[in-house]
Amino acid sequence: MIQDIINTDYFILILALFFIIGVVTTKFSSRFGVPALILFIVLGMVAGSDGLGLIYFDNASYAQVIGIFALVVILFEGGLSTKWSTIKPVAVPSLLLATVGVLVTSFTVAVVATFLLGVTWLEGLLFGAIVGSTDAAAVFAALKGQNIKARLGATLEAESGTNDPMAMFLTLALIQLITIEETNILHTIGMFFLQMGLGLIFGLALGWIASWVINRINLDSGGLYPIIAMGFALLTYSVTASLGGSGLLAVYVAALYIGNSELTYRHTIFRFNEGFAWMMQLLMFVILGLLVFPAQLFTFEVILHGLILSFVLILIARPLAVLLSTIGFKYSWKEKTLISWAGLRGAVPIVLATFPMIAGLENAQLFFNVVFFVVLTSALIQGSTISPFANKLGLTGPKKVTPLHSLELVSIGQANAEMVEYVVNEETAIIGKNLAEIEFPPDVLINAIIRDGELVTPYGETIIEQNDILYILVSRKSKKQLTILLGERESVPEK
Repeated sequence: MIQDIINTDYFILILALFFIIGVVTTKFSSRFGVPALILFIVLGMVAGSDGLGLIYFDNASYAQVIGIFALVVILFEGGLSTKWSTIKPVAVPSLLLATVGVLVTSFTVAVVATFLLGVTWLEGLLFGAIVGSTDAAAVFAALKGQNIKARLGATLEAESGTNDPMAMFLTLALIQLITIEETNILHTIGMFFLQMGLGLIFGLALGWIASWVINRINLDSGGLYPIIAMGFALLTYSVTASLGGSGLLAVYVAALYIGNSELTYRHTIFRFNEGFAWMMQLLMFVILGLLVFPAQLFTFEVILHGLILSFVLILIARPLAVLLSTIGFKYSWKEKTLISWAGLRGAVPIVLATFPMIAGLENAQLFFNVVFFVVLTSALIQGSTISPFANKLGLTGPKKVTPLHSLELVSIGQANAEMVEYVVNEETAIIGKNLAEIEFPPDVLINAIIRDGELVTPYGETIIEQNDILYILVSRKSKKQLTILLGERESVPEK
């Protein structure tokens, strides 16, 4: 009994240290330009049995469950924060990158992996499929807060949010082809379209249901709204996957629908999911760091194979995939170069590398170690240079500002009002006007203005200037009218 309590206390202590150290490492990450995921993985490796020996972990099944759960949370957060108006103009090339691009990348890497690792063609294709997709967690983290041009950022985010299902399908299909001789290739192709179709249908349907429920349910506490939203995210994945569809695609589509709907407690839901996604990203990368044994990873054979395959992936396979997927679309050579360079690999390939281990394939451990090294190389080299590379190519836009969002005052059941925080930009209709001449609806009141970090008390003669942050009290029935009055136009990427 006492020993169980001691073990529980020890586990909670380790978990607390992981969270605190993980958050602190993000500060060093932004300061030194090292991707946070690298530091999280290193943290897991240091704490593992080949490091300080704090935790012994070698269960690929548990790592897979944690990884998929974390991916659901991360994709949900990414979809919520993505504006449909931003990705709509780049939807087709993004989908081509997520499908054709993954196939081209997988096949190109497979050719080299087959001869380099001394495996069969099917096993080579399996390795290519595992590293074929960019990683949503890595891309969302790398682009968050960066000032890369909207069109390019939208392309990369839409691609990374939709190509994980393709990579997972290819990985599972190839494992089936390797382990089950009578597997029908035509049936496998049919299953692909079925999975993606069901993922799209269930994503839209459950996204609509979630939005409807969130807006109409009357909860006693505003803190419950993010929980019900996350519940719908997990429900979307599980229902879709259990019925033979792509659960990951369904989650991203549902989140995209929810995030672009009129939503009560929007800001509360968004802030919760942002923090939860960071927590799951930290946990996932630490767990994957624990799963690898540095003594097996940093051998001459793994390092040599990993470097060669990283070179092929970064400098040959990814650029070729981008070139073929963007034919006919108006991307300049500089833009294609940046899209190629920003094809980060992260947790998804490592999670997919656990599938061959669970299936008991002969070269599963070799694949896992080499994939892990490829991910480390990609994250370290590409992840730390995206922003400087974009600056060098002249593909950075204006500094990002905080978008319009709502800070709910009280529960919707008690008062039908919100506090809107709005950043004035050059397109705002009321810029240059004083408050007295602006015809606000009768139930709208500007409570405060933040200008250059200082509080400005609003009165009739106060003139609205660019980059002002307005705090506006508005009833829900007048929110749409207020948005029209402000002249807020969604950011549409250039063509």
